[in-house]
Amino acid sequence: MANARVRGRPIAPLVLSARERVYLERQVRRQRVARSLSERCRIILRCADGMASKEVAAELGLHEHTVGKWRRRFLKNRCDGLLDEARPGRPRTIDDDQVAAVIERTLRTTPVDATHWSIRSMAGETGFSHSTILRMWAAFGLQPHRSQTFKLSNDPLFVDKVRDIVGLYLSPPNRALVLSIDEKSQIQALDREQPVLPMMPGIPERRTHSYVRHGTTSLFAALDVASGFVIGKCYRRHRAVEFLNFLKEIDAQVPEGLDIHIVMDNYATHKTPKIKSWLPAGRIIMSTSRRLRHHGSIRLSAGLPNSLESGSDEVFTPLSGSSKPISAPSSIGTTKIPGPSNGPNLRTKSWLR
Repeated sequence: MANARVRGRPIAPLVLSARERVYLERQVRRQRVARSLSERCRIILRCADGMASKEVAAELGLHEHTVGKWRRRFLKNRCDGLLDEARPGRPRTIDDDQVAAVIERTLRTTPVDATHWSIRSMAGETGFSHSTILRMWAAFGLQPHRSQTFKLSNDPLFVDKVRDIVGLYLSPPNRALVLSIDEKSQIQALDREQPVLPMMPGIPERRTHSYVRHGTTSLFAALDVASGFVIGKCYRRHRAVEFLNFLKEIDAQVPEGLDIHIVMDNYATHKTPKIKSWLPAGRIIMSTSRRLRHHGSIRLSAGLPNSLESGSDEVFTPLSGSSKPISAPSSIGTTKIPGPSNGPNLRTKSWLR
């Protein structure tokens, strides 16, 4: 009897199907899964490989009873046995239909005295607590107080025009400079009544709440996309005269030998007769995002505004100096975007005089 082999409780073999093994391994690899579920899946995988409960517990840093408990649950209910059981607690007092009604009212209606629902206004309307409304909105990702704007262009050539402008930015012609021009008008020139007190340890910068107005100013700026350099100047007014002076300022600061391509919007001050008559005489090539312009290898002719309005085909003049006009393309889709074949891109970091 002393030499008799001592045997414990018999252990039922744990065999996994191919589908169960794939599910368990996927749960172990997932990053966004409960740690407890991932740990249970590791226990079952190692038990299925023939390891004893003591060995699994020692490897995973668990108690032997824990390994035995999840082994028995898996043998009884398979993969569903690894999930947490329903815990006792207070029964639900709000059913799915009531939740759906709150969500439907949030999405489809607005309050009488406001532009959107708030948590407390919806709580007063439905009779639920504000914390209940908060949980409902959080579960469905609703934020009535937030709004975003969007713009859809109805221009059938919008994509081609965007490709044309972006192509000019990314691959400018050889010996050319691309500038993006914009204006900021009606900037208030304010000054504090007392000097600003500087920041000190434990004390932030301080300034008086009252200020003195010194009128308004308008900022004109041209951004060199390649280098990030900005040409800026402030004027008291925002008219075509000031815009023309700013173009002359750009022409004076950029070295000779560089063609200047400017990209801007179709503001009224950009299209006056003075601007149209001055542009062809200089070396600045205007490119607006809402008009048909060829950016790569042509210069706008003096008759461009009249030609665009009358529908004439003879709109462009070559840069090479030839006086033979070039017919305007029927659509921007046929416009050639300058590429590497036109010469190396000019990266002008210090092109200013």
